[in-house]
Amino acid sequence: MKKIWVISLFPEFFKPFFETGVVGAGLRGERGSLPELRFVNPSEFSRKGFKGVDASPYGGGAGQVMRADVLEEALIKGVFANGGYQGFLKEQLRVIYLGPRGERFDQSVAKKYQANLCDVNERDLIFICGRYEGIDERFIEKYVDDHLSVGDFVLSGGELALLPILDSIFRLFPGILSNEESPLEESFDGFGLEFPQYTKPQVICDEGVPDVLLSGHHKNIKIWRDKERLKMTKKFRPDLLKREASK
Repeated sequence: MKKIWVISLFPEFFKPFFETGVVGAGLRGERGSLPELRFVNPSEFSRKGFKGVDASPYGGGAGQVMRADVLEEALIKGVFANGGYQGFLKEQLRVIYLGPRGERFDQSVAKKYQANLCDVNERDLIFICGRYEGIDERFIEKYVDDHLSVGDFVLSGGELALLPILDSIFRLFPGILSNEESPLEESFDGFGLEFPQYTKPQVICDEGVPDVLLSGHHKNIKIWRDKERLKMTKKFRPDLLKREASK
């Protein structure tokens, strides 16, 4: 089974991930088949424990920087050796650092990583969750293969960015969602935003359900939904239309 490793000072941050929702059920082995998610805390590879994982930056400046030597120990001993890998680290593991210089994560990137995890010939993944002012550049240059970002804003740590990344990847695995067609017509899949959805009761908030959805005419419903997708995208995310046009 493929593995996803997370190097984090706060692995407890991910505990609710295992306890809630369809992805949690998948991680508990109750539905579908997800990669094994394992955690390594770099403080366990520091002589001073939690207090030894960071240091002040050379050249001065505010904040602390996570040490390259501690992260290297966590990677080599905590992941590579403990995971039973053999050969060269770079041949077995793909190291991903979450930070502002990274590729913007979106649905297409989620699909790319999900395909990677389904391919037995591809490497297992390791996500590095930085804290403080970041991590020593020497570790990045030696070990990091990919950079990922969830947006142009600053977070307290990589854990906050990794949760939605993992969720979006995991829900693409067969058997995780109850309906296998659910991911096919969502926002960002195929074109623009998703069409509006309605459910019982038929009249609520002084409004009814569009007649076409009550007609049972599947072709007309699809035509209506396609038109609504375009309308919703133009209204709320016109940038997505520009992005499609530039491809």
